[in-house]
Amino acid sequence: MAGLIGKKIGMTSVFSAEGKNIPCTVLEAGPCVVTQIKTLDNDGYEAVQLAYDDKKEKRTNKAQKGHFKKAGTSPKRKLVEFSPEEGVDYKPGDIITVDTFKDNNWVDVTGYSKGKGFQGVVKRYNFRGVNDATHGQHNRLRAPGSLGASSYPSRVFKGMRMAGRTGNARVKILNLKVIKIIPENNLIIVKGSVPGPKGSYILIEK
Repeated sequence: MAGLIGKKIGMTSVFSAEGKNIPCTVLEAGPCVVTQIKTLDNDGYEAVQLAYDDKKEKRTNKAQKGHFKKAGTSPKRKLVEFSPEEGVDYKPGDIITVDTFKDNNWVDVTGYSKGKGFQGVVKRYNFRGVNDATHGQHNRLRAPGSLGASSYPSRVFKGMRMAGRTGNARVKILNLKVIKIIPENNLIIVKGSVPGPKGSYILIEK
């Protein structure tokens, strides 16, 4: 499988053979269930749909119940489609575990960054601000300043750095080194940080 659904457990650190302290993130990767195989004939594209994290049946609608029953599994919370691997034939009901990464030294991890709400330009874009109060301007210390939009262009350019919602964006971190895999607990330890709070869903791809 090209990837797995998982959860961010938290951060820790491990010591390398040289004695360096390496900051790491612990991820729970799977186990995931194959719930559907998308084909060119039926769907117009090829993909493998994986499901992860058990869900109470009473919180599942009838359409979802039928979908999971057809795959022979219990209701799940998270459904994601991945590109199929060449030469590997998956069937609905197959269980994919963290062992799929055992021969891979690098992974890409996708998650949603922590939401920080509506923030000003100093926190959102690291504007410097005025630093010192000048000429009686008591409320300009953290202001964005002029936008440069006068009679021309008479509008605000798209992408202008201004105050707004910060965080809660899809972020993909490329080429995180796999430090250790613990298959009995479905855990994978990667070097560095991963976006999102503890317990958030993430996608791990080869």
